Amino acid sequence: MSPGLGSTLDLIVILFYFFAILIFGSFFGKYTKTTKDFFFAGQRFSWWLIAMSCIATLVGSYSFVKYSNQSYANGFTATHAYLNDWPWLFLWLFGWLPVLYYARVSSVPDYFEKRFGSGCRMAATFILLIYMIGYIGYNFLTIGVALEPILNWNLYVIVVTIAVIAAIYVTAGGQTAVIMTDLFQGFLLLLAGLLILLTGIEMAGGFQAFWQSWPTEHRRAFMPVTEPAGFNTAGVFWQDGMANSAAFWFMNQGIILRFLSVRNVKEGRKAMLAIVLLLIPLAAISVCCSGWVGRVLVEQGGLDIPEKSETVFVLVADAVSRFLQIPGMFGLIIAALTAALMSTADTLINGVAVIATHDVIRPYVWKDKPDKFYLKCARWLSIITALIGIALVPLFHSFGNLYDAHAAFTAAVTPPMVMAILMGFMWKRYSAIGAMATLIGGIILMIISMIEPAVIYPFSHGIDADGQGIKAYKYIRACYGMVMSGVLGVIFTYLSHPPIKDKLLRYVWGSERVLMREFKGVEPNTEQGIPVRLTIRVHSDLGENEVRLPFSAQYKMNAKNGDLVFLSHPGWFHGGLKSAHGQISGESQAEAEVSEALLQVMSVSEGEVVVVEKTF
Repeated sequence: MSPGLGSTLDLIVILFYFFAILIFGSFFGKYTKTTKDFFFAGQRFSWWLIAMSCIATLVGSYSFVKYSNQSYANGFTATHAYLNDWPWLFLWLFGWLPVLYYARVSSVPDYFEKRFGSGCRMAATFILLIYMIGYIGYNFLTIGVALEPILNWNLYVIVVTIAVIAAIYVTAGGQTAVIMTDLFQGFLLLLAGLLILLTGIEMAGGFQAFWQSWPTEHRRAFMPVTEPAGFNTAGVFWQDGMANSAAFWFMNQGIILRFLSVRNVKEGRKAMLAIVLLLIPLAAISVCCSGWVGRVLVEQGGLDIPEKSETVFVLVADAVSRFLQIPGMFGLIIAALTAALMSTADTLINGVAVIATHDVIRPYVWKDKPDKFYLKCARWLSIITALIGIALVPLFHSFGNLYDAHAAFTAAVTPPMVMAILMGFMWKRYSAIGAMATLIGGIILMIISMIEPAVIYPFSHGIDADGQGIKAYKYIRACYGMVMSGVLGVIFTYLSHPPIKDKLLRYVWGSERVLMREFKGVEPNTEQGIPVRLTIRVHSDLGENEVRLPFSAQYKMNAKNGDLVFLSHPGWFHGGLKSAHGQISGESQAEAEVSEALLQVMSVSEGEVVVVEKTF
């Protein structure tokens, strides 16, 4: 350990955490038998599990490191990146989520092919892989920067170690491992952040002393609109509120996989509401509070933090741990930082494996192979993705400032894809040629802006360039990219033939009942019923997802032959892990009759009691 930062016990706690999360995540490999399990976890999880898992993904290691540095320098305004997601809530809840779920898409590029054709799929795949692999590299860098002064190891040794651990359990357990480990890690990182805040207030002498010691300019809700060039309201609005927030919720494959893992659209909406209204505000406090505490303690003379420090979180965590005098506490807090990295990296690694398998390997490289072949490919791709992420660490390290590196990357990559997605599911007239113009033309325009940043000036809101090339207009480049990509899409759409209307039913925002009908194949049954409890039995004459139920049970459920049903182990605690979807295909005497395959998916034993409820 470095002098002054933690103890041998803290190092043991950190290493034990690495080992524990590796074993815990790999354990869920037994629930991963198909590519559907690896990518979508069987589409069976409850809202609360998905909500906590998404927060664990949202709060990456870069969040603790980046936002603690920013909140130390600028105070409350650092929370904007977490509190500006709500404008997208309505579009996501009632537009994007039902389109994704009912259209049975496996990835964003898969959506583009079904909506526009194979050309758009290839372009979307290219952009999305750059975005997600770049994010992995950025996360590896931030955890390396945070742990370097603690472990006293070389930065790249730390990066490789973390990458290996994340790749192993994602490779073994897929999406199920990601969701279950993130549940634990989500609680840990939220609790660690709140512990730092409450302890920091006590160290400052109580809330009144804390508030009075906090500089007045740090209490403001907004920064000036156009200055300073490195952090201002207009820039943060476009780079984070518009481009990055839309990218995270609408195009981030890891997040999309989360919501494709819920048992139904209703559960997905519950999860999103819990995330935006409850968990994101808590997350904002957790990732920013160490910077607030650090600033107050510096003002009071109780702590020394260099200006423009990149390790504010680590220094404050060490001070808090010394104040509490609880052996191993510093190690536990740093384990929370590690949890943030693991929960984001595992999501992105799994997401890249999905895209590479479904959108490159399956359609273009090895067609019509057995499912186990693609499962093996996905696992190898998880390892390769981690290696590429490691290779990108030096690029992000060259920026010198973690906040600027993240802003420049997201503002440069996301705008064309974000605009293509938004126009694709919201605008029926939007054509394949318009989408290609948005994606390819948008990327070309973004590259031009990196070579000649002066093209961004008309969109700059008066903000200084503050750099050269990609480092110029780091934030407001997102405004230029979104506007210009959107204009290209509109122009080329009206210069081309409109898409076939019948093809749009499942892929454009409209009547949810129509989407449900397309999903089921027949008219959905939305009559209310009540769940029933039945003993489960295996019958060899049933198809993989076929279920036979007693007439009395179907009557209580208001269900009929052909309706979709959800079978689960009683209780809420498993979050859907012991459950499966089925379709009614006849009547039984007194039990729920299923196939051997469906019983294995549920991971329950024959003769157990299960809860059966109608989906629609």
